[in-house]
Amino acid sequence: MPQVATIGVYGFTQAVFLEALREAGVGLVLDVRQRRGVRGSEYSWANSLRLQAALAQADVAYRHHRELAPTTELRQLQYREDAQQGVGKRSRVELAPEYSRRYCEEILDDVDLVPFVESLPREGASALLCVERDPEACHRSLIAERLRAVHGVSVVHLRPAPSGDP
Repeated sequence: MPQVATIGVYGFTQAVFLEALREAGVGLVLDVRQRRGVRGSEYSWANSLRLQAALAQADVAYRHHRELAPTTELRQLQYREDAQQGVGKRSRVELAPEYSRRYCEEILDDVDLVPFVESLPREGASALLCVERDPEACHRSLIAERLRAVHGVSVVHLRPAPSGDP
């Protein structure tokens, strides 16, 4: 059965990010971001073309799965909830229940994950990539949970060291 890790960008440097992938045996990164850029000079390495180049150098394949990205409307819903809770995207620790419900109904329920799962390598692991530090604060955890619950995929969450953003 395939193995899937989840990983965010926040809290990692490029070197530590690549090392986390290597240690987890990740040979394929599955980018589930709608917009594949990250604000802030400390995360410029995670912008799509730079990230793809770094992954290629590390012998890690890359695929973008925009069909699994939240819509702009859903992201705005989460941002409104963040504002009500007084948290920013980088400090969020959980998803709004309404966001989670709607993401599952509007995105996950409409995507046929069978071909997705069948395309995962049987050797090594794949990693769902987004930006949030904690998987619980990101839609990648919803994808991972669906893959685990419905398709029996083994899931592990890769996290940066608890010291915070570089």
